[in-house]
Amino acid sequence: MNWQKILTLIAAIALGAGAWRTGGWAGIALVGSALVLWFLLSYTRLITIMKRAADRPIGYVGSAVMLNVKLRPKLSLMHVVGMTRSLGERMSPEGVEPEIYLWRDPGNSKVTCEFVGGRLVRWQLERPAQTEESGEV
Repeated sequence: MNWQKILTLIAAIALGAGAWRTGGWAGIALVGSALVLWFLLSYTRLITIMKRAADRPIGYVGSAVMLNVKLRPKLSLMHVVGMTRSLGERMSPEGVEPEIYLWRDPGNSKVTCEFVGGRLVRWQLERPAQTEESGEV
């Protein structure tokens, strides 16, 4: 268990204790309602992202170069799927860390992303080799 989960649990317990002290059962009901609302908003966001991704081909992105510019370390996989509006093409075996996903664009440029613990640690843009066509007559 990481520190963020432990601190979140401690904060929830402290919030519940404070709600009990100031409002009794009504305070607990208010905190419970707020937690349920937060869960429903998170769930709705997740479902919306997955519905958008379901409508596009796996591993497709409009522009790999623009995706490369928008990426930054520690983004979650769900955030990257939301940005691309597409599920990535899985390149690593199931259940193996790091998870490697690939997105391609129509120009055959590729962005390979590596996730450890569900967070982006590194990515690489690969562009196809440019063939020089002489325009001289």
